[in-house]
Amino acid sequence: MASGALSGFASTVCLQPFDLLKTRLQQSDGRSKTPHRPAVLIDTIRQVLAERGPLGLWRGTGATLIRNVPGVALYMTGLTQLRSLMARAPLFSVFQIPVADGVVLDGRKRTSVLPKLTPTGNLLAGATARVAVGFLLNPFSVLKARFESSTHPTTHLPLLPALTRLLRAGPRECLRGFLPSALRDAPYAGLFVGAYEAGKRWGATLAPPGTPAGMIHSASTAAIINSASAAAAGALATLATHPFDVVKTKIQVREEARYRGFWRTCATVWEHRGPLGFFDGVSLRLSRKVLSSVIGWAVYEGVLLFIHDQGVAAKLL
Repeated sequence: MASGALSGFASTVCLQPFDLLKTRLQQSDGRSKTPHRPAVLIDTIRQVLAERGPLGLWRGTGATLIRNVPGVALYMTGLTQLRSLMARAPLFSVFQIPVADGVVLDGRKRTSVLPKLTPTGNLLAGATARVAVGFLLNPFSVLKARFESSTHPTTHLPLLPALTRLLRAGPRECLRGFLPSALRDAPYAGLFVGAYEAGKRWGATLAPPGTPAGMIHSASTAAIINSASAAAAGALATLATHPFDVVKTKIQVREEARYRGFWRTCATVWEHRGPLGFFDGVSLRLSRKVLSSVIGWAVYEGVLLFIHDQGVAAKLL
């Protein structure tokens, strides 16, 4: 959990401007038929800088940290534990060559100490863990979106009063946008975990012939393989699920009746912007997700490998 929390903290602090700008692009009512152009993004950045200065790009970081640090910690811990349980079932398990102490053979180290599952197992584990954590922390997701927005009244309140106001509004408001969030997160996490593990398996083939799968020369090579796999998986999963992110943002930050409910919001976006409306802010979310995947999973797996290596070294001593 500490490894996951550190991962969530690092990616949040570094990449909050991407989230803020994405939310600003997605929050518009969308009545204009003019598609979003690069100039719109530049104008948005100028507006934020004029209103709050450079630190304005990190507006909502407090709410994002409250959402992402425990969220990533719970997700990665829950995912690892779930994969460990599923790895005991023949339906989802993958045969692994036993290695002394699990990390070293012939001077080479493995890229990962995470449990190995079949592609179907990875999809199910990722989707289940992500949606469960999303349900628990949905109130903070709502708060995060509203702090990043420039249209919702909450954006002008301090963090604690805004959270109190949201909780007093009741479960319906706290769970606002959960359906599109779940429709986004389940396939996103499933696709990500499956593609990430497939990328690591392909990366392991870079080892010389005869080296067991998952074994490599150095920790730096492991970090490169894990980072590249995470970047590719993040890009694939983001492009496949972005329309649900647009719908989720509009439900959480717009107050008009036409943005109440999943299908009504979808119809509104289609009416105002057409199919391109479901990809507003996609370049920002893509950049953010690729970078956060690289940072988050490199930190997470790196810390796990370090802890595991220290444990093995202690046993040998």
